[in-house]
Amino acid sequence: MNRANKTAVKTVMAPTAWAEPSLPDGGLPSVFTVGSAAKPAKAVSVGILSTYPPTQCGLATFTTSLMVGLIADDPSLFVGIVRVGPTAPSFHDQDVAHVLSSDSEAESQDAARALNKFDVAIIQHEYGIYGGADGEQVLDILELIQVPVVLVVHTVLAMPSRRQRYILETLTQSADSVVTMSATGRRRLLDDYRVEPRKLRLIPHGAPATTDLDRVPRTVDRERPMVLTWGLLGPGKGIEWGIDALSAMDPQRPRPRYVVAGQTHPKVVAQQGERYRESLTERAEREGVAHLVEFEPGYLSAERLRDLLRDADVVLLPYNSDEQVTSGVLTEAMAAGVPVVSTDFPHAAELLADSRGGLLVPHKDPAAIAAALIRIIAEPGLAQAMSTHNTSLTSLMDWPTVAGQYRRLFEALLRRSSVSSR
Repeated sequence: MNRANKTAVKTVMAPTAWAEPSLPDGGLPSVFTVGSAAKPAKAVSVGILSTYPPTQCGLATFTTSLMVGLIADDPSLFVGIVRVGPTAPSFHDQDVAHVLSSDSEAESQDAARALNKFDVAIIQHEYGIYGGADGEQVLDILELIQVPVVLVVHTVLAMPSRRQRYILETLTQSADSVVTMSATGRRRLLDDYRVEPRKLRLIPHGAPATTDLDRVPRTVDRERPMVLTWGLLGPGKGIEWGIDALSAMDPQRPRPRYVVAGQTHPKVVAQQGERYRESLTERAEREGVAHLVEFEPGYLSAERLRDLLRDADVVLLPYNSDEQVTSGVLTEAMAAGVPVVSTDFPHAAELLADSRGGLLVPHKDPAAIAAALIRIIAEPGLAQAMSTHNTSLTSLMDWPTVAGQYRRLFEALLRRSSVSSR
């Protein structure tokens, strides 16, 4: 591995305050150095830098699932977490090697020191989880890591700010391998960012392994069909458009019940309490569909989600965002064999473009959502065909399979690192 001399890097990546760097004509500065110690041919230990429970967010859930998948794929592998806050004691601390609790230089150094004890480091990247403007603290940490680094990119903005672009480009330049979870994310990196194509790896978002019972293609309960949306709630989730879609349906025909499961995002609660959820309840009452909308608030365990997916006839993703290049909810719904109706954000447009696994609708369009839901519920054979298609993808998406791709990537990086250090 080749992560450059640290003195030179410091002049390029200011550790605390942002300043637009002066880049040479050849592009980004080199930030690689050669590790001196011989590396093993197989990873014995992997460290992951990320949010992690008790933090409740999509990234923490992803990290938990990846860790479990890696161990299921290779029980001899040790996986440790360098958790980005909080510091309060938790049941999950048994998996935590270190806690990154602030954006101080000393904390960044300690986090890097912890990651250097593993054979390979994985850095999960979202702009909002690390310290500093746009999470620039992650640059200081990566600068000090001496083992091979896999960067997992969860967000690739189509219109980033200059700082956001600089952070992501510097991360991809410094990492040994860059994982995207969708072809759209990969294409954006190649087309819009300065990234070395040889580093990019496309590894799909994982989904829980399913049982034979879960894989049975379903037919719609036409008397009481169920539409499901789940996840952390907050503005942008688009639940209001799902509620409006119910009121747009013919009240003389059976209308589905709409189950909205999951707690409000902790950051939303901190800023505005439960106002968003309350506004949804008021909206359902105003539209005359309160009897059709069921909220299931609170933490959604894996077992409860599995039960909900077994009962669901359609999963609805009415999201407002047109930036999302990775959706764990979409992946899990399809892997569970459930037909999907989704707004055409990038990951959904990629997976549902052929309409075999679900239907795409425009953003903020209740009439289009209503028409899509009615079509899946009412058109003979359609839901079963979509379910069969999605079930056929399950074996490609389960976490042990996905983790196996990461393991092979680790081995390739270690082989390369071992050769370069001789």
